[in-house]
Amino acid sequence: MNPIDNDKLTPETTAMVKVWDWPVRVFHWTLVASVMGAYFTGESEDYERLHQTLGWVAAGLIAFRLVWGLIGTRYARFTEFVSGPAQVWAYVKSLRSDQPQHFVGHNPVGAVAVIVLMSLTVLSVYTGWLLTADDAAEWLEEAHEIAVNTLISLVVVHVIGVVWSSRTHGENLFKAMLNGRKAAPPEAGIHRNWGVLAWAMVLAVAWFVVLQLRG
Repeated sequence: MNPIDNDKLTPETTAMVKVWDWPVRVFHWTLVASVMGAYFTGESEDYERLHQTLGWVAAGLIAFRLVWGLIGTRYARFTEFVSGPAQVWAYVKSLRSDQPQHFVGHNPVGAVAVIVLMSLTVLSVYTGWLLTADDAAEWLEEAHEIAVNTLISLVVVHVIGVVWSSRTHGENLFKAMLNGRKAAPPEAGIHRNWGVLAWAMVLAVAWFVVLQLRG
């Protein structure tokens, strides 16, 4: 993962190119919906089935993202955005300069956020699943609450970071995760959108939710 030369980021040398494919965007927003839905239904026994269903949806989405991170389009791949501490620190230091490092996909700090948020989602689902056992240990409930509350807290921090990064780099990252496009050199864009796979994801999630709630 290398930053773009800031000299190449001019209106004359950039275009709105496709960066995030449809599966990445469907994963992102469906995970947001499932995590937040599970969070707000976690305290009521009336919504226990929905709460558990949304947890399993989140787990399935993470499983998909791990696979897509290996075989997906360029900016979806972990090899494209996961970096070591040195690159993360170099990016952080650059933010104090007049020309901070700019990346087409996730920046190094954003990449850390992605990995941490995915890990906390897995931990939340896992501890929640352990709680469904009849002989579940009492400490599991507290562990589950800590995992979930930490996840939600970091989601808030992530949103703040996205807003700050959007202002710093002069790009709307929220819009980019909706339409998949960012300003970059034309050759930096991806060439396939994988819309059919995204539709399959939507239908699979919808089918699973309906099946679970009817059961």
